[in-house]
Amino acid sequence: TEIHIRESPYLNVPRAKQAPSTSSISVPFNYRPSDDGTDENLLILLHGLGDTHIPFSKLANQLKLPQTATLALRAPQRIPFLEEEAYEWYQSFDNYGNPIERPNPTPALELLSKIFSHLQDCGWPSNRIHLFGFGQGGSVAIEFGLKFWKIIYTSAESSSPTSSGILGSIVTISGGLLTNQTLTAKNPTRILVVHGEAPAELALARGGVGEIKRMYEEVVEKKTKTGVMPNSREGWYPIMQFWSRALSQRPPDGLSPVVMEQM
Repeated sequence: TEIHIRESPYLNVPRAKQAPSTSSISVPFNYRPSDDGTDENLLILLHGLGDTHIPFSKLANQLKLPQTATLALRAPQRIPFLEEEAYEWYQSFDNYGNPIERPNPTPALELLSKIFSHLQDCGWPSNRIHLFGFGQGGSVAIEFGLKFWKIIYTSAESSSPTSSGILGSIVTISGGLLTNQTLTAKNPTRILVVHGEAPAELALARGGVGEIKRMYEEVVEKKTKTGVMPNSREGWYPIMQFWSRALSQRPPDGLSPVVMEQM
């Protein structure tokens, strides 16, 4: 029996990551490095229909998650016919102002793909990037998770892609899948689905959670009365509990583990 010592994954990896560039991200955003100086995780926040990134930027500042930088993005399209600053991730209304029954999220997914590519250039591995979305933003998050998984899975040499090829986690609040898809293998990215129960206005469509579970391997479901953004300690508890398991923790300098492998 031989024992081989493998270097810790934290060696030679800087604690502070390069900030994203406005020249590489085509929409307004607010980036905040971790308050404790260790950018081990990146939480991307995606607002809901008719909003901007500003409230989610303030939310990100209040969360103060350990070893977690935050990136609040604004949706690319302004909702027509409205005077106020209101944006959408994809076309949601027809020319008569009626909701589109089967909206196409492709433009938002292409935008996120470009942003992810830039973030990886900034030093962020995909399994340290976590998505948080409300309503439309939640739908974009779980749709992008599937798009990213398909790219990684189909390009992998084996049928078991490594954990570096998946996202850190996804939290969707009242945002369900928009498209019907088939997968050869379920997406192993962790997901928390927070949604209101019918007849709440923001309840997911019937079977919505089941569709997500059909696509994702590890899905935690939390039902609420309304499905709106949480505004109390009690409302945030299941999300913070989920993040306590999903977010990575880097040990202090000098205490980086040495991993030993038995051959």
